[in-house]
Amino acid sequence: MNYTQIDKTHIDFFIAHLGEENVLLGENCNLYGSDHTENLSYPPDTVLFPINTDEVVLIMKYCNVNNISVTPSAALTGLSGGAIPVFGGVSLSLTKMNKIISINKKNFQATVEPGVINEEFQNILKEYKLFYPPDPASKGSCTLGGNFALNAGGPKAVKYGVTSHYVLNLEIVLPNGDVFWTGANTLKNSTGYNLTQLIVGSEGTLAIITKAVLKLLPLPTETILMLVPFRNDFHACDAVADIMNHQIIPSGLEFMEAQAVNVVRDQNYHNIPFAINNKTSSYLLIELDGERKEKLLVDAEKIYSLLSQYNCGDILLAETKEEQERIWKVRRSIGLAVKSYSIYKEEDTVVPRANLTKLLKGVKAIGVQYNFKSICYGHAGDGNLHVNILKTGLSDHEWDIVLKEAIRKIFELCISLNGTISGEHGIGLVQKEYMDIPFSSQNLNLQKNIKLLFDPKNILNPGKIFK
Repeated sequence: MNYTQIDKTHIDFFIAHLGEENVLLGENCNLYGSDHTENLSYPPDTVLFPINTDEVVLIMKYCNVNNISVTPSAALTGLSGGAIPVFGGVSLSLTKMNKIISINKKNFQATVEPGVINEEFQNILKEYKLFYPPDPASKGSCTLGGNFALNAGGPKAVKYGVTSHYVLNLEIVLPNGDVFWTGANTLKNSTGYNLTQLIVGSEGTLAIITKAVLKLLPLPTETILMLVPFRNDFHACDAVADIMNHQIIPSGLEFMEAQAVNVVRDQNYHNIPFAINNKTSSYLLIELDGERKEKLLVDAEKIYSLLSQYNCGDILLAETKEEQERIWKVRRSIGLAVKSYSIYKEEDTVVPRANLTKLLKGVKAIGVQYNFKSICYGHAGDGNLHVNILKTGLSDHEWDIVLKEAIRKIFELCISLNGTISGEHGIGLVQKEYMDIPFSSQNLNLQKNIKLLFDPKNILNPGKIFK
């Protein structure tokens, strides 16, 4: 792809219209060439920080006319390379568009800008006794805009669903600078094509989101958390479907291999607030929430009874917020701890939850076949398993060339189990070569034509999703 190289004329235009403080140049741009995906780096020529929709419109119109590539970015916590500007050009950071415009308690809605930090939004909602469920592991730093782009999930998706279930309406700016709202601020909408849901999960390839209207829920008042150690990984996976089949819907149901917890400890990411037994192979983290503590304790007793057949270790029940947060912090620290432990590739596999055991067995068998070690964890209640493949012990040739065949086999396994190749991390840069596995050529051509309709010059986040 041939894009215009940014020169002094372009920089002068951006500084004149955005202010010098909102235009980043030189080595300061290097940070925006990477996210949390492996060790990739493609720095942009400049980083622009618009502060409102009008400035986004101005930037997109100018870049479209001048054929300058634009890559949306924010907190850079992604795991698929979606915010990496592989063609240089402009990195469009929306971090300064971080206002919570309104919270409508009567209608259980909020209007926000994309740069709002997920956890900060959740904490403010608590003051209104309201609740926004999507809570990725990086909630303390990731932005809502990034969550919209990837249709983020998180632990609470098992009970409450993912980001797309809470986005009612979006203000978007097209690559040519046109701006409009995609839908309506209503819980029902059967009026035309659902452009709102098309934009959610499109990874910043179709439009720039500048505002969003979100659906909210009443804040659950009670929560308990169970940490269950297993001596067998596959028993832990089997227990997931068993729990759900007994009419118990946890607000979180997470799987962690024991090695994942050990890496968090060994890399000093967090003090482990529970005893580690060397006979433990994996853990389930089970959260229950609701309005009545008595009801939650009844469900917890049912789970205790169900798990007695799985030869578990001693189950830890955390009832206080402080205990719960210390345990959750272990789970949320795994990704960064593994990244500091070894160069790795993270595959965001997902299957129907009843097939989780078959997925884990298959991944480990492929690891033996291709001589790689993996650390697995994830949202077991959704059948969403994060497979961290470690470079440890592999040659550069095995890592760069042979491993692609192994990853293809993992994704083919997912499809054979009625799953798909990404549950919440997106396709971005690193998974696009595998898109022929879940989709036919006709399906891919239709998706590419949608991209062409929105972005005829292919200036917006080019090089992502499709080869």
